[in-house]
Amino acid sequence: MSSLGKILITGGAGFVGSSLAISLARSHPDSHVIALDNLYRRGSELNLDRLADAGVEFVKGDVREPADLAPFSDIDALIECSAEPSVMSGTDGDTSYIYETNLTGAYNCLELARKSGCQFIFLSTSRVYPLAGLRRADLIETGTRFELAEMQTAPGWTAAGVAETMPLEGARTFYGTTKLSAEFLAAEFAAQFGVPVVINRCGVIAGPWQMGKVDQGVFTHWMLAHEYEKPLSYIGFGGTGKQVRDLLHVDDLVELIEMQLADPAHWSGQTFNVGGGREVSLSLLEATGICAGLTGHELEIAEVSEDRDGDVPLYISDCSRLFEHTSWRPGRDAKCVLADIHEWIESDRDRVGEVLG
Repeated sequence: MSSLGKILITGGAGFVGSSLAISLARSHPDSHVIALDNLYRRGSELNLDRLADAGVEFVKGDVREPADLAPFSDIDALIECSAEPSVMSGTDGDTSYIYETNLTGAYNCLELARKSGCQFIFLSTSRVYPLAGLRRADLIETGTRFELAEMQTAPGWTAAGVAETMPLEGARTFYGTTKLSAEFLAAEFAAQFGVPVVINRCGVIAGPWQMGKVDQGVFTHWMLAHEYEKPLSYIGFGGTGKQVRDLLHVDDLVELIEMQLADPAHWSGQTFNVGGGREVSLSLLEATGICAGLTGHELEIAEVSEDRDGDVPLYISDCSRLFEHTSWRPGRDAKCVLADIHEWIESDRDRVGEVLG
């Protein structure tokens, strides 16, 4: 395939960043793919051998430090995957790391994109939408999940899920706030300096090599807990496990970003919801059944009825705007996502278990 030039992926040893780097290096061997990461997140060190085997150049560096980005002034594209992604980050009173990583880091990356004249692809999040808005959906409770009612009366909600038109006023977690602030910065860099920016507001991304936790990467966390027989809890909404998220296989996301890299002009200035939609979604209760079937482990899951701060009963991406813009569609269903995660765990069981603790 044709060369995409020199691509810098920040957060390049993380789950999404490493998946992107490895895939792009293999499908475009004439391209120069660089993964920059500070290795802050536990488990990211497992990806270093994989990056090297794929021909990706790894550089230890931190987006909070402009000097660490300065050597890459000749890049053709920057994919900003670095983030503190936990929805609970900052709630303990220490907001410095999430602020400096998600906002100052994004600013430093945008400055690099401005100086180099490169394309800027920003991995944002569905958490930019305010909690009050996300909690206004009209829901129906079924035997295994919450479902969207056919008619939605709240602003920004459609029968397909959350649209980009949802009003943005209100609180949304420090994670969501810093990512939304970075989106605003990206829009200014696009308007003032002509930086070709595309923003992908991703829902839950899942797949092999994700070190999932309860507050980030929940479906991988669910599979890991089943495989290693660790405790799990249904938290909030009556402790029934009926809360729902759409999920997207990381390989589907990689395919979308590859399309964006191939045609910057077509994508410039756009903001899209990116997720699995209703067709690729699961409740925790449904995920439990799939995980038990794949691992052979039936867990007794605790029930905590009290809602957790920052949680919502349902999030599903309405990707209509994206689907009108491109032929891309999610190609892997929820069972496929979980099966791929399980296969990965089985193939590297000892090392993954060591990181899991």
